[in-house]
Amino acid sequence: MTPDTSKRIWIYDTTLRDGAQREGLSLSIEDKLRIARKLDELGVPFIEGGWPGANPKDVQFFWQLKETPLKGAEVVAFCSTRRPGATAAEDPMLQPIIAAGTRWVTIFGKSWDMHVTEGLKTTLDENLAMIRDTIEYLRVQGRRVLYDAEHWFDGYKHNREYALKTLEVAAAAGAEWLVLCDTNGGTLPSEISQIVRQVLAAISQSPNPQIPAPMLGIHTHNDSETAVANALAAVMEGARMVQGTINGYGERCGNANLCSVIPNLQLKLGYHCIDSSKLAHLTATSRFVSEVVNLAPDEHAPFVGRSAFAHKGGVHVSAVARNPLTYEHIQPEVVGNSRRIVISEQSGLSNVLAKARSFGMDLDKGDPACRQILQRLKELESQGYQFEAAEASFDLLMREALGQRKQFFELKGCQVHCNIARGSSHALATIKVAVSGKDLLEAAEGNGPVSALDAALRKALVNFYPEIAEFQLADYKVRILDGGAGTSAKTRVLVESTNGQQRWTTVGVSGNILDASYQAVVEGLEYGLLLNAVKVPVKG
Repeated sequence: MTPDTSKRIWIYDTTLRDGAQREGLSLSIEDKLRIARKLDELGVPFIEGGWPGANPKDVQFFWQLKETPLKGAEVVAFCSTRRPGATAAEDPMLQPIIAAGTRWVTIFGKSWDMHVTEGLKTTLDENLAMIRDTIEYLRVQGRRVLYDAEHWFDGYKHNREYALKTLEVAAAAGAEWLVLCDTNGGTLPSEISQIVRQVLAAISQSPNPQIPAPMLGIHTHNDSETAVANALAAVMEGARMVQGTINGYGERCGNANLCSVIPNLQLKLGYHCIDSSKLAHLTATSRFVSEVVNLAPDEHAPFVGRSAFAHKGGVHVSAVARNPLTYEHIQPEVVGNSRRIVISEQSGLSNVLAKARSFGMDLDKGDPACRQILQRLKELESQGYQFEAAEASFDLLMREALGQRKQFFELKGCQVHCNIARGSSHALATIKVAVSGKDLLEAAEGNGPVSALDAALRKALVNFYPEIAEFQLADYKVRILDGGAGTSAKTRVLVESTNGQQRWTTVGVSGNILDASYQAVVEGLEYGLLLNAVKVPVKG
């Protein structure tokens, strides 16, 4: 993997090390392996795996990758320079780095004189010796070295001459990449541009023409909300590597988000980061990683968020229907995302028509039913319903207005009894339902009123509709809509259901939380039957 000076940008992912430093994020060995292989599939050339020796998990991670190597990516071990007052060959910290067996190693060292004297408690000359000795030792061991200049921009602003000297020493020792790190995340894009330009000018004036000039990289943090902008600014000035993480995970406010960096560089600025065919996997990769790390995806993330190409305002929807470029800066499919038409109280007829098409209904704008659907939508949303988060309920609403809603069952009432004791809650629900003219009365218990309601309804219907046995409640969300009303407040309930292959969400609203839950659970079962193309039993 030889660096070049073309339009190629080398993406260096540090999700498994820097990203894992995010508060509340913890990765098992299996998690790290799964993410590494997903990044390899995406075409990321450098994947930083962790710090071998810092913990047993990282040691095992590198050993397992020896057994089953990645297909294309270089896995990189990470470590600091040797300790003050010793030699690299004697420092036990570096032995696990060699044992990890990676071709590339990233070493970070101090660029800021204050960190040297106050953090390391050593001299400026000893810090230079630490950088030189560590890189030379790794080169003798057959490793290729990337040098991360920690706190580079702060160090450069406080002592330009010394900061540049650290880079000069790293390059002379054999580092092939010099990566400028905005470790505190406090530098702005204009400063990044100016300093990167100056550094490149200094590197090009190397006193030893026998030593190839190292390539420059950038590593930015998001404490000023400028990590992506800073990375782009550095590339536009000549940096050829960008270090970052998937979804911007990282310590404090996170790192440069590669899910924004890659498409901006490739689609907007004409650089080459990954194969164009792989770019369409970016959204899936983002969501895969969020699932593995057990963090909810950022629905509003640029490029890969579920709402990145969602259109809610009627004027927007109408314009997008004519030409998507009116309100979309790229085609969503290029990054593996898709356009969504959101239904809400702000909707116009264009939203209704577009949403109907997504459900396989071809409505005509002149059809009176369209106006009825829109009017009913606005009425219900004014009462607290939220159909943009409950599209299954909106599908049922449209079918009812069109006279196409199947009546799988008719609800005739229910009762719920709760026995609340210290540390536990037990409920019994009794429900009366009619199927094909036949009345059924069933009761069931649950660990709460909603659980009991759901169990009783399933028990009553499963003999007529065996498919219901496969349905499960996947999520249950409650929101108080008017908190000032106290215990009389109106409640909105969202229920997510699944049949193992598909998921759908339904909504209920009421001043009574049980009634709201009842509405959402009932519609969830009804929509599941609709998805499974179940026929309504013949009366008799």
